[in-house]
Amino acid sequence: MSGAAPGIDGGFDTVLVVDFGAQYAQLIARRVRECEVFSEIVPSSITASEVAARRPAGVILSGGPASVHVEGAPSLDPAVYDLGVPILGICYGAQLMAEQLGGRVGPNERGEYGRAELTLAGGGPVAGGAEPEGSAVSDDGGVLLSGLPSPQPVWMSHFDAIADPPHGATVTGSTAASPVAAFENAVQGLYAVQFHPEVEHTPYGRQMIERFLRQGCGAGPSWSMHSIIDAAVAAIRDQIGDGLAICGLSGGVDSAVAAALVHRAIGDRLTCVLVDTGLLRQDEADQVEETFARHFGVDLVRMDAADEFFAALAGVTDPEDKRRVVGEQFIRAFERARTRVPDAGFLVQGTLYPDVIESGATAHSSTIKSHHNVGGLPDDLDFELVEPLRSLFKDEVRAVGAELGLPDEIVYRQPFPGPGLAVRIIGEVTREATETLRHADAIVREELRDAGLEREIWQSFAVLPDIRTVGVMGDERTYGRPVVIRAVTSSDAMTADWARLPHDVLEAMSSRVIAEVSGVNRVAYDITSKPPATIEWE
Repeated sequence: MSGAAPGIDGGFDTVLVVDFGAQYAQLIARRVRECEVFSEIVPSSITASEVAARRPAGVILSGGPASVHVEGAPSLDPAVYDLGVPILGICYGAQLMAEQLGGRVGPNERGEYGRAELTLAGGGPVAGGAEPEGSAVSDDGGVLLSGLPSPQPVWMSHFDAIADPPHGATVTGSTAASPVAAFENAVQGLYAVQFHPEVEHTPYGRQMIERFLRQGCGAGPSWSMHSIIDAAVAAIRDQIGDGLAICGLSGGVDSAVAAALVHRAIGDRLTCVLVDTGLLRQDEADQVEETFARHFGVDLVRMDAADEFFAALAGVTDPEDKRRVVGEQFIRAFERARTRVPDAGFLVQGTLYPDVIESGATAHSSTIKSHHNVGGLPDDLDFELVEPLRSLFKDEVRAVGAELGLPDEIVYRQPFPGPGLAVRIIGEVTREATETLRHADAIVREELRDAGLEREIWQSFAVLPDIRTVGVMGDERTYGRPVVIRAVTSSDAMTADWARLPHDVLEAMSSRVIAEVSGVNRVAYDITSKPPATIEWE
């Protein structure tokens, strides 16, 4: 069976990840793609007919915070099990599969949270010394676990437990607290694990997922950078036809790769527009213009729209409102740029899959923050959107950029939010606050670059909170603003850890910011991971 990525008709094998509200649903989707199989997150409200129409190679049921016995808990259309599509249930997804197919799920004597030891069916007795009713213990670990070490560490996060698997299923693994920690019915294409194979704390999890894809689903490694580019270019040509397009360049890797893909597809019928919002990093507009002049044979229009952006943001303090204001002002700027290309009917954006997810993609996924290019677009948009990266994660975008031959200075440029410094200024965005933050941010990035750490850090920047702190400078009392430094490591921005920067680098940043940035008398370092925080402060 095969499916196609949204907006990309490439004939890729596709696996649907059904989202039951798990914080790791996105991580499951990424792990599937790391095995070179396309994945797409879909809501649990998806019907069997909708699944069948997508012709997936397999379906993965994600974890979730609910109990299968709680009223209103997310469920799955039971007819999905009758489609003959291989299904892997993870955590809540495993419990739901067991419950819907005639097994039994009940509250455990104690929950399992964190590390647990999994014993395979061929590597030791089932916990409790007896077979769960209606099952047979196999002499190996089945398709997913056979030949793997026993016992082995796995990562658990559950209170309810599967007491009995569905009739005909074989128990393939257990832990001290979960007698049915894994079960299979390979004939019917049903696989389930109580633990989380997608996280690094389950060291053999990648192999389990790959076995489900290759042996369980028969999905080959078709999701490669070369195939992605070919399919995206074909989709762009099909969408734009003989039309003209405008691409909003921000200087970041997303818009640059989007521009490169569209330029490959339609050539000089693309005009790139660099909107100087007044909210860019220090000297960024000049650097972007110079870089694209050297590496792109495209028409580039630079627009100074700082007055319009600051006027629209006056008095706005809520982060969601800021994003909506910025999104609308970008569109208005592109509309003004249309005087250069009056017949342009298409607007190219570097929207990524995480943008869509964080803006509330499914019924059980929360709106973490509306991205200006997803939730912040005006209703009277007079362009047809072209979003060639909408199905991709950030690391995939970088790989596509490298495959397209873009220079490292673009491909490995640190991510920068579309609303720019507006979402790093807590409270009202003014020219004065923006200049203060721009100066501090430049120092942070310079010190990282001088220390040779820039490529090791996913994102580093300064934040300007809307508070005042007391300080002493030159024997005088000061009442200035603090600056918070944020630096994180990540591969995809879906999860991130705070960077353990050397103390001498932090000291250099702090000393320079206080000495060189007027009105700042305190520097702090943010040591919060994502989750529970986001990377940006707003």
